[in-house]
Amino acid sequence: MDSSTKRRLALGFLSNWIAKLAGTIVQLVQVPVFLHFWGVPLYGEWMIVTAVPSYLQISNFGFGSVAGNEMAMMTARGDREGALRVFQSCWWLITFICTTCIVLLGLTVYWLPAAHYLKLNAIGETDTKWIIFYLGCAVLLAQLESLLQSAYRCIGRYPYGAFLKSMFSLTAFGAMLIPVALGGGARVTALVFALANVFFTVVMSVMMRRDIPWIRFGWSHASFAEIRRLTKPAFAFMAFPIGNALNLQGTLMAVGYALGPTSVVIFGTARTVSRVAFQIVQMVNNTFWPEMSAAFGTNDIPLIRTLHRRACQMALAVSLFVVAAMMTLGPWFLNHWTGGHVPPSRGLLAILLLVVIANALWSTSSTLLAAINRHQRLAAWYLVATSITVVLTYLLAKHLGLYWAAASLLVSELVMNMYVLPASLHLSHDTFAEFMTSMAHFPQSLRPASLLARLRRTSAPGLNPPEETV
Repeated sequence: MDSSTKRRLALGFLSNWIAKLAGTIVQLVQVPVFLHFWGVPLYGEWMIVTAVPSYLQISNFGFGSVAGNEMAMMTARGDREGALRVFQSCWWLITFICTTCIVLLGLTVYWLPAAHYLKLNAIGETDTKWIIFYLGCAVLLAQLESLLQSAYRCIGRYPYGAFLKSMFSLTAFGAMLIPVALGGGARVTALVFALANVFFTVVMSVMMRRDIPWIRFGWSHASFAEIRRLTKPAFAFMAFPIGNALNLQGTLMAVGYALGPTSVVIFGTARTVSRVAFQIVQMVNNTFWPEMSAAFGTNDIPLIRTLHRRACQMALAVSLFVVAAMMTLGPWFLNHWTGGHVPPSRGLLAILLLVVIANALWSTSSTLLAAINRHQRLAAWYLVATSITVVLTYLLAKHLGLYWAAASLLVSELVMNMYVLPASLHLSHDTFAEFMTSMAHFPQSLRPASLLARLRRTSAPGLNPPEETV
């Protein structure tokens, strides 16, 4: 790797660390705040209701993610015209789809007795409908935000785009806590959060247009042929938000149906603590993703192979370190974090941390497949694995209890490990023996001390390098 690639990786890791720190702050703050002002029954039902709009993440049919990959590969080859064509085509398509989804969502929640189907008592029927609608609109707007971030990514400024997004998300969360602290109900809280997201989407659109003049809003470069070309990989990307929703909200709802809201809070808070390690692994994945796209755009196989090896190596190292730390401090932290409202369970936490370790290798290795739009089979495997897991979670929770429900999460991780690594090694022209040997060798340039030294030499404006950097 050359010095510019290493610099972008260092800055990318820093910006992703900030993003994950913001996400961690959200997770750590919301539980004690909501439990203090709302109590366990209302907060448990809030978790169930807010799980429903997450399924709208599939609304862009994967075009946002595919567009980001295509724009990065095209710009790496010097094809700005093609990148602009992808951006405008996908912008109008996603806008149309999201508008349609908002109308359909409004009609659906108007006619269906949502609170009855979700078995809610603390949140009334009317409030449930409005909460789903407000949060659904916020989720749909996020599809446009992902395309705006892709614009920064395709010119090598993805650290800056990620930094903006994390700051906006953290501020929106802070705005949501205001009505909670002032005694507002769930409906008002959802409305404030949705309005904050609308505001920041507009702000990010203005900033992107100012920072990257050659990426313009409009339809002069939009093309149905471009949309048709991207349709197959885009539809495959739909499986990831569906699978994520099944793996997170689906299993949470399965526990709720089997054991009730109190068990949802116990399971959900323990998993939130365990997923601190998962979030750090995702930092590694998000850091290497844009560089993999750019390397593939120039057909630099040695660089692709190096990036894949280093990403997997870093993911395994940080996951093992964080899991060890969470096993030591997790139960104590969980007890103090929830103010004693949720009893800590070392056994439950240990199972959920084992899930994180099983996830680390395949999720990082799969970044190569996703970054170059070669993810169709990966998507199918993931959707099948997570669907099986939701069913197992409900059955095991119903008949054997919460520990076995947590153990069911291992199923999807083990299935994915069977497929992903061989596929990524094939794409990077690597062998299993050489790959495993590389896991034991950590280059000096990517050791933590070297990364910190490089970051200290980089000034704060480095998060926003010149536009020409690719």
